[in-house]
Amino acid sequence: MVRENEIRPSEVAVDPPPATDAGLVFIGVIRTPWGSRLLTPRQGRADGPVCRIEIFDPWREALQGVEAFERLEVLYWLHLSRRDLVRQSPASDGTSRGTFALRSPVRPNPIGTAIVTLAGVEGSTLLVRGMDCVDGTPLLDLKPDRALFKPIAPPQPGDFEVG
Repeated sequence: MVRENEIRPSEVAVDPPPATDAGLVFIGVIRTPWGSRLLTPRQGRADGPVCRIEIFDPWREALQGVEAFERLEVLYWLHLSRRDLVRQSPASDGTSRGTFALRSPVRPNPIGTAIVTLAGVEGSTLLVRGMDCVDGTPLLDLKPDRALFKPIAPPQPGDFEVG
C-alpha cells in the first residue's frame, strides 16, 4: 500500500515557487465518514454515503434557492495534499504521467471538485451524496451543476459566438 506522502519510483517532484495570496476564503467545511486519505474513495459516487457541507457565517444567506437544484458542483481545498509533483505514478507500476493528465489530489493548487446530488438542506448544512474527500476538508465554493443551470441574466454578445 502507498503511504500518504511517499514519492513512488518514476515520480518527479520540484521545488515550487513561493506561494502568493490568491485571496481565497474558506466558506465552510465538508464532513465525510473518511478520516484518512487512504480511506477516501477515488471518485465520489451518486449512491455514496450522505455527507454534510456546513456553511460558515456570513455565507449562510448565500444558500437561498440552492434547494431548487438536484446537483451541485462543490469546489474544495485538498489541504492534506502534496503540491510539488509534476509527474505521478498512480498505478505504482514504474510508469508516470504529468499531473495535469490526472485527477490526483496532488497538484500545484490542490483544488478538488465534485458533482454531488443534493439530498437535503438542514438550515446552513447541505446533505449531499458524491463526495470524495477527507472529513474536515475546507470548502471553497458551491455552484449549481452547469448542466442544470440556465443563466438568469440577459444574454450578451459572447453567448452567441461559435468557432
